[in-house]
Amino acid sequence: MKKTWRDHLWDWFKAAVLAIVLTAILRNFIFIPMNVQGSSMIPTLHQGDQMVVESFSKMKRFDIIVFKDASNRTLVKRIIGLPGESISYRNDQLYINNHKINEPFLKNKLVTQAGETWTSDFELQQLTGEKKVPENEYFVLGDNRRSSNDSRVFGSIAKDEIIGKTILVYFPFNRISVY
Repeated sequence: MKKTWRDHLWDWFKAAVLAIVLTAILRNFIFIPMNVQGSSMIPTLHQGDQMVVESFSKMKRFDIIVFKDASNRTLVKRIIGLPGESISYRNDQLYINNHKINEPFLKNKLVTQAGETWTSDFELQQLTGEKKVPENEYFVLGDNRRSSNDSRVFGSIAKDEIIGKTILVYFPFNRISVY
């Protein structure tokens, strides 16, 4: 049986509705566009950078994540400590469970030109009262350690507060990066 123009129109309408629904789901729940606000992640991310955050992967050390804080602000920080780990900084060096950990993202002009301590000394317990990062929580820091409101101030963040992790900076074009 030959299709009428109404049958073809109905087929196109169903395809368009399906495309709109799938796009809405992908854009709002799986691949979420975000704008960077503030300077706490300089030099990695800058004010106004536009990025895509995905919400389905397991979080790993040094992932850049987006989450809501207690006052419902959206923040962007880097995961430093995972659940069950002890964290300390001594002489500008990160230690996880008393093992020295390299932070390659801090090897940049902003840090090396400063010539001073970038991350002040601390022990997790003195900041949070906990010896280890609690289960289902993460310890986060901004890359701009001197100007970051992060876990040193508000403690570790719960897994369910995390919106997702950054996978792509797509604007401005000269800063396109895949993470």
